[in-house]
This record gives sequence, C-alpha cells and structure tokens, in this order.
Amino acid sequence: MKWKKRLKWFVTGLLLLIIFIYVNNSSFFAEERNEDPLLLAHRGLGQPFSMENIESDTCTAERIFQPEHSYLENTIPSMEAAFELGADIVEFDIMPTKDGQFAVFHDAGLDCRTDSGGTTQDYTMDELRKLDVGYGYTADDGKTYPFRGKGIGMMPSLDEVVSSFPDESFLIHIKSNEREEGHQLAEYLKELPESRTKQLAVYGGDKPIAALNEDMPDMRVMSMESLKSCMLPYIGVGWSGYVPDSCHNTQIHLPEKFAPWIWGWPDKFLNRMEAAGTRVIVVAGDGGWSEGFDSAKDMERLPDDFSGGIWTNRIDIIAPSIRD
Repeated sequence: MKWKKRLKWFVTGLLLLIIFIYVNNSSFFAEERNEDPLLLAHRGLGQPFSMENIESDTCTAERIFQPEHSYLENTIPSMEAAFELGADIVEFDIMPTKDGQFAVFHDAGLDCRTDSGGTTQDYTMDELRKLDVGYGYTADDGKTYPFRGKGIGMMPSLDEVVSSFPDESFLIHIKSNEREEGHQLAEYLKELPESRTKQLAVYGGDKPIAALNEDMPDMRVMSMESLKSCMLPYIGVGWSGYVPDSCHNTQIHLPEKFAPWIWGWPDKFLNRMEAAGTRVIVVAGDGGWSEGFDSAKDMERLPDDFSGGIWTNRIDIIAPSIRD
C-alpha cells in the first residue's frame, strides 16, 4: 500500500538524518586537537574568596580565605605572577576616572578594598594611585587585615598594564553598562597598533560593548547580547555544521552547565569556532558569578584532553597541573 511505502521512506530518511547528525557532531570523527588548553587567569593571581551566598554588592575582600600568597587581584605584580605560572590570557577590570582614564580596579566604589570612599570617578588616576588597594582584605571577619599598607600605589591605569606587558594577551572587562565607556575605550584602543589589539579582547555590558563594536568592528568582543546572538542560532542550525555569521570573530564564554548540549561538543564545536576566528572559554557552573575551574577535582569535569579555553581563579593550582 502507498501509505506503507511512504512510511518506510520517511523512517529511512529519519534514520539517515539521525546518523548524519551524530556523525557530523561526534568528537570521535573530529579533526584531532593536540594543543594544551588555553588558560585564562581571572584578575591575575588574586586572593580567592568564598562564593557562598554571594550577591552583586557583596564585598569579596571581606571574605577571603587565609592568604597563601601576597598577590592582590588587578595589580601588575599579580598579572606578572599569573603569566609566569603559565597563564595564556589575564582578565582584568576597568573603571573610569575623573580625568578621563581607566583605572584597573574591580569596583565602582572604593570603600570595600581601599582606605577611601566614593567612586573611581571622584578621583584622578594620580589620586587613585595613592590609595591602599589592600586595605579592606580580611580572612577573619575583621580581626586582622594582612594586606593593609601593602597595596599603596598598586592601582594601575589601563595604559600601564598594556604597556607593561607588550607581548601578552588580555581580556578587558568593562564593569559598567554605560555606553559612553565603550566609546571611551575604543578611543584608547584605536591608538594601539593592530598587532597589539589582536592580542586583546573586551567583554562587559550590552551597551558599552555595542558602542565599542560600532567604533571597532574588528575587535574581539563579548556581551550577553552578542553571546545570545551567536549561540541561539547555532543551537538551531549547528547540527548541520553551519556556523552563523554572528559567531564569527568574537568570544564565547560557555557555562559548563550547558556545554555538553552544544552541537559538536567538545572538539567539533571548538574546531568550528576556531575556523570562524572565535575563542571559546569555558566557565564553571552556570556562569553567574565568575566561577572557575580552580582545583584538580574541578578539572575532572572537563572532557579528556580538553583543548579549549579554561577560566580559572586559581592559576597557581591549575597551570602547574597542566603544564608539568
């Protein structure tokens, strides 16, 4: 009967499609990747802290663990240490200053980490350098402050960081969602040689990243909007091997929670994005609070021989375990 023949052809076609999707997205059939993972050190080598019950306004300097080293995040010594340990990329935060520069600092407010109040925009860069960026760190609820007096003069400007490491790669984090900061950063980056900007990437709020991308279309950038504009179409058509235009020449921070459900994960997906000029960094958990792969146990959750980018808050632990 005709309907039986049609059903047979339908089932056969469906099976062939399933086989094609499996073969086209299985890492068993992917081009071999022999390189080491790309290690991204979040804020350089800093003081780790408890992530328990953390909120957007939590002062993380007040919840650090007992110090194991003397480095403070977002400082030149911490970045230097991270690179020496084996980081391929160092991430750092920027905040605008009163005199139109960018300070490398995590918070808009100064009261959590420093011996001053107000915001970075209340001060010139020269004034910010006089502050003690280690003033607020405590591991015992304020009984002791092990870094007080040791962070004076250690808040660098964006230009100081870029100039101090002329051959290294950075991920710059615009902490606000102010559009003007994207334009301001673009004005600075445009003055750098193209060879230097290729070593840099920028991420942050949708508004400043959109502004930066308008001014510098070839700059590698990422925001929540750019991430969705890439990954949602890819989820729809990636099974075919097609990479949407919105996934080209960008950066993807892929939460570990969702990675296994991405077409071609891990090797075929990484190969497709690499061919499109896009860098993939895997972050731990659901990506909500900059969780990283910070221990040997964390690394066990990644696929064997993983060769993509890895976000870590403990480059001192992760890099030696991979590089040795």
